[in-house]
Amino acid sequence: MNTRLSRKGKRKRKLRVFRVFFLALFIAIIGAGIYFYNIYSDVAGAVNKMNNSFDLKVSKKRSEKVEFHRKDPISILLVGVDERKGDSGRTDSMIIATINPETKSTKLLSIPRDTRTKLVNNSNSKKDRISKINAAYAYGGIEETIDTVENFLNIPIDYYAQINMEGFKDIVNAVGGIDVNNKYKFELDGVTLKPGEQHLNGEKALQYARMRHQDPLGDFGRQERQKEVIIKVVDKGKKFNSLVHYKKILNALEDNIKTNLSLDDMIGIQSNYKVAANNIEKMEVKGEGESIPDDGWYYIVTNETRQELSDKLRKHLGLPEEKVSPIYTGE
Repeated sequence: MNTRLSRKGKRKRKLRVFRVFFLALFIAIIGAGIYFYNIYSDVAGAVNKMNNSFDLKVSKKRSEKVEFHRKDPISILLVGVDERKGDSGRTDSMIIATINPETKSTKLLSIPRDTRTKLVNNSNSKKDRISKINAAYAYGGIEETIDTVENFLNIPIDYYAQINMEGFKDIVNAVGGIDVNNKYKFELDGVTLKPGEQHLNGEKALQYARMRHQDPLGDFGRQERQKEVIIKVVDKGKKFNSLVHYKKILNALEDNIKTNLSLDDMIGIQSNYKVAANNIEKMEVKGEGESIPDDGWYYIVTNETRQELSDKLRKHLGLPEEKVSPIYTGE
């Protein structure tokens, strides 16, 4: 009985974390035009630089473009990308948010980075391959990442927001650093952090968000710290005294965030979809770890699990159920 209560408590705490994280993301990205209304032109310029112009206005899995004024349910892919010098980068975190303003609800699904799946390149099917889902970015950037996620779950991705984790230290420094309560002593890339409450600059916050192997929870622990860092940064950015340094903050944002959302899109979502942030359901991708000879360790997700997730997300998006395509040849 105590174990069940403990698990329920953990699920509730995780749900609260996701709720705060998602609301924070709205404020940091979607709500930027509202928060900085008195410096509209600077915000518009920054958002314009964040905007990636490749055409994702209508997903290939939709028959028509979603419209904010109709309050169509939408999906947003949120990715944190680890890009370092001499490295094409991989996604550190990947979260799909489906938002339905009519039901006033949001669903969040976090895909483990080691999930074994088919990497899909819609521009050239000869480049399709089986690998970890986080490798899609290394092979084909955000376009292949989106194609792969759409194939994995058989849902449309309407919008995306991508943050460069390497440059995230600039954003942390722009808001004056953050305060955290570190659980484990660790050393990573020349940075050593002791347990306990402490103030982190950008470099230390970056390693705090990156550390994985020394965390008993592994990648799941890192995901929680990444969300914590984002929340702390947004909390600092919301404070009035940060307005004095808003240009520094905007410069850091425009250098490290890419999205296909325009400023009008952000304002439209803020105006018509914010009610959905009050009711958030966190979904999990259930699977098992498996070491494949001569290929490494993977997180294995069955087609049955993929189908269940797809059905739930498609229903939330107002779409009919469809069978997910098999990942491996012969299935």
